[in-house]
Amino acid sequence: MDFELSKAEKLLQSSVTAWLARHCPPARVRALIEAPGACDAALWEGLAEQGWTSLTLGEKVGGMGLGAVQLAAVAEAMGAACLPGPWLATVWGTTVVAAAGDGRHAELLGAVVEGRASLAVGLLEASASWDADAVGLPAVSENGGLSLSGSKLFVDGAVAASTLLLAVRHGGELVLVLVPRDAPGVTVVATPAIDLTRPIARVDLAAARVDEAAVVARGEAARTALAAGTRQATVAVCAELVGGMAWALQASVEYAKSRQQFGRPIGAFQAVQHMCAEMLLRVESARSIAYAAAWAVSAGDPEAERLLAAAKCYCSEAAREVGNLAVQLHGGIGFTWEHDLNLFYRRFKGSEIAFGDAAFHRERVARLIIDSRRPGAH
Repeated sequence: MDFELSKAEKLLQSSVTAWLARHCPPARVRALIEAPGACDAALWEGLAEQGWTSLTLGEKVGGMGLGAVQLAAVAEAMGAACLPGPWLATVWGTTVVAAAGDGRHAELLGAVVEGRASLAVGLLEASASWDADAVGLPAVSENGGLSLSGSKLFVDGAVAASTLLLAVRHGGELVLVLVPRDAPGVTVVATPAIDLTRPIARVDLAAARVDEAAVVARGEAARTALAAGTRQATVAVCAELVGGMAWALQASVEYAKSRQQFGRPIGAFQAVQHMCAEMLLRVESARSIAYAAAWAVSAGDPEAERLLAAAKCYCSEAAREVGNLAVQLHGGIGFTWEHDLNLFYRRFKGSEIAFGDAAFHRERVARLIIDSRRPGAH
């Protein structure tokens, strides 16, 4: 099967690359790290104007209506630029809301399309599990709405988000609910993160009340919508890792050509060549499985869940190894703040655990295989 991007997809990817080179070069990435949420209004509005905050949203709300492969093509370019801010978090949140499919929150999605809003998803709690079954934050009925008390941890994009999409538990049932970031009883506390370009936060809720209209989905519908959004976000983070790895490889090769040692470029030494070859192998293998997973998700292939878990597992570990090799090849400067590799290495480490690390997805693959072999499984 041919997983080569089409001409239109390549054009889309190259346009993202060119735009980011002009509007978000490394110097601006470093500057934005100092801004709240690692983003500013100008950058976010620019991304929205290009349609990249609403790639997979339907045309009814002004989105581009594209699939997972096109999302991966854009995400790879964004990973190569180490794009800061809440783009990934917003892709996750809007896809979950759209997957609920009731149309009640079209105004919010339209605001994201126009660059007037961004989302953050609060899923993780004290267990730090990406499994929806681990959600335990209680919601209690109150005056026709819900009252929320507890904390969500490691919430990507919460510092910059205008709206929080929280997974809570109401009467034993999973519920997805939208909460304005500045609502009474809601406190967002920035917490340390290894990836400075993608800040995380703790969201504390003290009897924060929302109306029934804020409920996105309940029960099985909530589980299905959350799974659909997480699939798209996992596709995006895998492709981002591919783009970052490709940048690290290119930077390492260029450095090996120019850095002189013992009177010749270090790239002339076989040990350095082996390092570059290993990096290339990891990058191309990661790209292949990332796009295979994106195609499977887009096509609704029965093997999509297994492929996506395998892709996240491989990309997580490949990025770590590529980052390690790039740092070794660059020598002392490779782990200093002076070199941009510092930004990418931090991104690799942060994305390695986003949506589940390699161990999480190995277990997921094993469970999917076991479940598929049970009597009566299709």
